[in-house]
Amino acid sequence: MDGQLRKNIISGKRVAIVLKQDQDTGYLTDGVVRDILTKSASHPHGIKVRLMSGEVGRVKEVY
Repeated sequence: MDGQLRKNIISGKRVAIVLKQDQDTGYLTDGVVRDILTKSASHPHGIKVRLMSGEVGRVKEVY
């Protein structure tokens, strides 16, 4: 699913995000969504979320 649309992401859903420090490499971090931080309906670089682990990044893949 598309990580650019807020409607595709809900709390408790498994996602892959790119962390700020990994943006140049594109390394993805898997986790479960705790909070959705982006307020708009969409974002071209991915919706920003906080994972249960506390890590914050933009969603690239939704499982």
